[in-house]
Amino acid sequence: MPSIRRPALAAAALSAALALTATACGPSEDKAAGGDKPSASAAQPGDDVIQLPKNLPSSLKDLDKWKNGAWKNWDKEQWLREARDFINPMIKGHWKPDTMKDARSSDKTLAGKGAPGTAPGASGDQGVTDPEPAPVKAKSVNLPYHNYAAPVGKVFFDSPQGHMVCSATVVKDPAHPGKSNMVWTAGHCVHAGKKGGWYRNIAFVPSYNDKGLSGAQVNTAPVQDVAPYGVWWADWAQTSGQWITQGSETGGAGAPYDFAVLHVKPEAGSGKSLEETVGNALTVDFDAPQVKSIQSMGAWGYPAAPPFDGQKMYDCVDRPGRLTIEPSQPTMYRIGCTMTGGSSGGGWFAKRDGKVVLVSNTSIGPSDSTWLAGPRLGTEAKGVYDALSQKFAKR
Repeated sequence: MPSIRRPALAAAALSAALALTATACGPSEDKAAGGDKPSASAAQPGDDVIQLPKNLPSSLKDLDKWKNGAWKNWDKEQWLREARDFINPMIKGHWKPDTMKDARSSDKTLAGKGAPGTAPGASGDQGVTDPEPAPVKAKSVNLPYHNYAAPVGKVFFDSPQGHMVCSATVVKDPAHPGKSNMVWTAGHCVHAGKKGGWYRNIAFVPSYNDKGLSGAQVNTAPVQDVAPYGVWWADWAQTSGQWITQGSETGGAGAPYDFAVLHVKPEAGSGKSLEETVGNALTVDFDAPQVKSIQSMGAWGYPAAPPFDGQKMYDCVDRPGRLTIEPSQPTMYRIGCTMTGGSSGGGWFAKRDGKVVLVSNTSIGPSDSTWLAGPRLGTEAKGVYDALSQKFAKR
C-alpha cells in the first residue's frame, strides 16, 4: 500500500483560514448570517418558471416541456453552444433534497493517466511532468461545514444523461466588495466542450448537507438541513474559449483551461448577496505561482463516485507537482488525492502572503483515483473572471 502524505500543520492552517470569516460572520447551528435562520427555498414543486429568455429554440419555448424534462431529449440542434448562448431560467422547486441526493457525478474527464509531457529540465514549470504523487487519503471535513469550509458547496445541473453534480467555491467580486454573487467551478461542470454545449438548470448550494447526514436521511430531511443557505441559480456562466472548442469528456483535452465562473441569484432569499449569506468568499489568485514556491495546496469537494456517495465534503492537502497534457499548453498542478468524480470544480486553496486564496480547481484525475490535477489560473482565467464581474458591475 503506498504511503499517505498529509502535511498536518499545513492542512490545519488552510482549514482554519477557510473558517475564519465564517466563524465571525456566518451562522451558528441554528442562525444564519445577520441573525436569521438559514434561508432555504420556500418554493413548491410545480411553481412557474420565473424567467424564460426569448432566444430559445422553438423546441424549448414551451414552459411545461422545459419544466418536465426537455433536457431528457436533447439532440445536437438543441445544444446551446456558443459563449453568448447561455441561458438558465429559474425553476422553483426543481432542486429538492431527494433530487439533489440522487444527482450523480458528471466527471467523465476523470479518466486516463494523462500525457507524460516533456522531460524535467524545461524552463520553470512549462512543459514539465513530475513523478506521479503518492495517494493522499481524502479526509472528511468537520461538521457543520459552514464553520470549517463556508465558501464550499455543490453545483447541480441537468445533462442529456440526467441530474449531475460538481463542486464549487464562493469567490470575491471586485465590482461588489463584500457582496459577491460569484462562484468558481470547472468548465466541464457548465459546458460539455467541443461535442456539446451549455448544460441546463445550473444551481449552486453552499454548505450542502451542512450536518453531514447520510443519503437515507437526506431523502426525508428538511430542506434547511440539506440547503441551509438556499438554492442559488446561475443567471450567467463564463468559461474559456479553449474549453468550448477543445474540451473533451475523457483524456484531458482542454483540461488546462477547464475553469468557469457563475453569477448566481437566490431562488428565495432576504436580498443579501451570496457572500453576505454564507459569511465568506475567497480571493482568486491569477499569479499562477510556480510549484517550487508552494509548500502545500488543498482540494475541497464532494466526491460522488464510489466509494463516496456525494453527500459529504472531503479535502486532500499535499505538496503539488506538475503535469503537462500538451507541451504547448500551460502545465497543470497535480496533488495526491483519493477523491472521485463529483469533486470536479472544487476549489484548490493555498496560502499566499499569509492569506488563503483560490489557486485552481479540480479538473482531471486517473481512473484509479490516486491523484487530481487542476489548471493554473493565469491571463485566460482572469479574463473569464473579469468579464463576468464587469457584466454585473452596475446591477
